[in-house]
Amino acid sequence: MGAEIGATTSIFPYTCSMSEYLKATNRGAMAEECEKNLNLLSPDSGGRYDQTIEINLCKLPPLINGPFTPDLCNTLETLPVEAEKNDWPLDVSATLIGSCTNSSYEDMTRAADLCQQAIKQGLKVKVPFLITPGSEQIRATIERDGIADIFRSAGGIILANACGPCIGQWDRQDISHGTPNTIVTSYNRNFTKRNDGNPKTHAFVTSPDISTVMAFTGRLDFNPEKDSLDGFRFQAPSGTFLPNKGFDPGQDTYQPPADDGSNVVVNISPNSARLQLLTPFKPWNKNDIEAAIVLI
Repeated sequence: MGAEIGATTSIFPYTCSMSEYLKATNRGAMAEECEKNLNLLSPDSGGRYDQTIEINLCKLPPLINGPFTPDLCNTLETLPVEAEKNDWPLDVSATLIGSCTNSSYEDMTRAADLCQQAIKQGLKVKVPFLITPGSEQIRATIERDGIADIFRSAGGIILANACGPCIGQWDRQDISHGTPNTIVTSYNRNFTKRNDGNPKTHAFVTSPDISTVMAFTGRLDFNPEKDSLDGFRFQAPSGTFLPNKGFDPGQDTYQPPADDGSNVVVNISPNSARLQLLTPFKPWNKNDIEAAIVLI
């Protein structure tokens, strides 16, 4: 997302938690190389910057950004005021968590904690709650550890471990095209038509925690730090950084190419409206290209 604000490079300095994660995912050799070359993975000493912004995470309240742009920021207290002022639908039509952005094991366990709190109160989600594992490893691990079953028990739906609705691969049937509605996601972008192709879908981006809570409340003006749901108040969730049993790599679906691909045939229907075989270029005659026009 750095490119969208004009940055040519974004660097997160190497940390101990990165080392733990690399080792937990069988990349200990990479962690060792990183630790040998910390000078390449951290800012230069005495570096000068055009602007420095310091954020105290201890004082940062839950935030929700949108609609239609990821930099329109509100707190859960200011959002209802802005929504009423701008005629943003307060009823939430769907919530979504996961994708490559927010589906770490810790994210999933925190969301599952909130679901368990609600389940104990006899609650189920009020709106579609879609969970997109960000990788085959995460999908397999949350299935093994029962986290996926917690989501299903709350009424959630586990999608394929793919980009899914984050990049518009959402065959949405519940809202007709052009109908104003609000969705809340923990995805990384919320531009117009980004998720479901509907220009009237007001997409808000926030943490998996807030997205999960709003699946149960169905309202954009619910603040879990202050509001209750039928007398029940959510407690701050707890999560697990790395799985106690290690990660399950899941299914290895990689198919290596044939050693000799000259006889490989790709069968494509001649009536397909989506796919076609390209005609190969003529073999190069080994001569230089002459009298070519160069466009620059």
